[in-house]
Amino acid sequence: MSKTKSLAERELAFLAKCFRKKAGKSRAQAAREMRVSQTSIFNAEESPGQSLLKLRIRMIEAYSPFKVVGPMFSLLKRRVRN
Repeated sequence: MSKTKSLAERELAFLAKCFRKKAGKSRAQAAREMRVSQTSIFNAEESPGQSLLKLRIRMIEAYSPFKVVGPMFSLLKRRVRN
């Protein structure tokens, strides 16, 4: 499998929700950490049509080992620092 995978913007909403849940964070906890309202977290995850791209990217990068790159939304595995 290649190190990058191109994604559509709609897929980022699904990934943001999955990674938040796998990190064991509630919407309220994520909202506090991201300094946004719980409604914004809900809309970022459940309403792919809404323009919350930057929040989705921040969530994916905070709760997963991936970095979202470029206008084609590629996921790159980050190097882990000791």
